[in-house]
Amino acid sequence: MSKPRLPFETTLFVRDACLCLAVQRAARGLARRFDEALRPLDLTNRQFSLMMSLNRPQPPAMGDVAELLAMDRTTLTAALKPLERRGLVRVTRDPADKRSRRLALTDAGHALVLRALPIWKRYHGQLEKHFGVANADRLREDMEFLTRLL
Repeated sequence: MSKPRLPFETTLFVRDACLCLAVQRAARGLARRFDEALRPLDLTNRQFSLMMSLNRPQPPAMGDVAELLAMDRTTLTAALKPLERRGLVRVTRDPADKRSRRLALTDAGHALVLRALPIWKRYHGQLEKHFGVANADRLREDMEFLTRLL
């Protein structure tokens, strides 16, 4: 007796209908493009976004950065390690709460972000030009709505 099998048509339906898959595919494609652009600086788009999130007047708490980047604290801690080893980011105890950590760019981190920003602007500008400013604005609004919804 054969075991029941999922019809291939179901696979095609999920492929074509799944919002999660569509967003993942687009995100991976975007990430690859920006990774390639930032490669000369030995920086990934994820690291760039993380470092940009630390560019604040006061060092943010780890929890605030994790929330902004939609990461759990464990994933954020792992993402910080290579940046710490390179001397780009500093993690310190919060003087007001010894259990909490504060994150800051070092001078080398600020310098690298300054070098990376023109690359990001150029690639982002090209993408937005091809995509169209109105479409890009709509996509950002839709992604923000989806983030709030979830």
